[in-house]
Amino acid sequence: MKKISLDSNYRTEFIDISEQVSKSANELGIRDGWISVYIPHTTAGVTINEHADPDVVSDMKDVLDRLVPWEGGYRHAEGNTAAHVKASMMGSSVRVLVRGGKLQMGTWQGIFFCEFDGPRSRTIWVAEG
Repeated sequence: MKKISLDSNYRTEFIDISEQVSKSANELGIRDGWISVYIPHTTAGVTINEHADPDVVSDMKDVLDRLVPWEGGYRHAEGNTAAHVKASMMGSSVRVLVRGGKLQMGTWQGIFFCEFDGPRSRTIWVAEG
């Protein structure tokens, strides 16, 4: 397993971690198979989506904010219920196929760490499937 550490800078932030995940897969020596990318946090998630046009990420953040507003009369005492809901919507892991030592992703795809309760220091785990 490989650990990736990163710091988020904003309450809501999508950080492209494709390069770090690819490097981790190479360091693990994975030639053919798949890897799992796992986020061990309840207010952050991971997704695969377009990374060529930054407007896609902006639109995703806007839609999530409309669906799950920060203020919503929630009961959770810490006041970050929206972050928990958004993290559950994104999910805590993704799988990516590896062939010939390279991630098998579409031309426009990137792997995004999704912060919903930042800024924070976060951990990402990459493991062979």
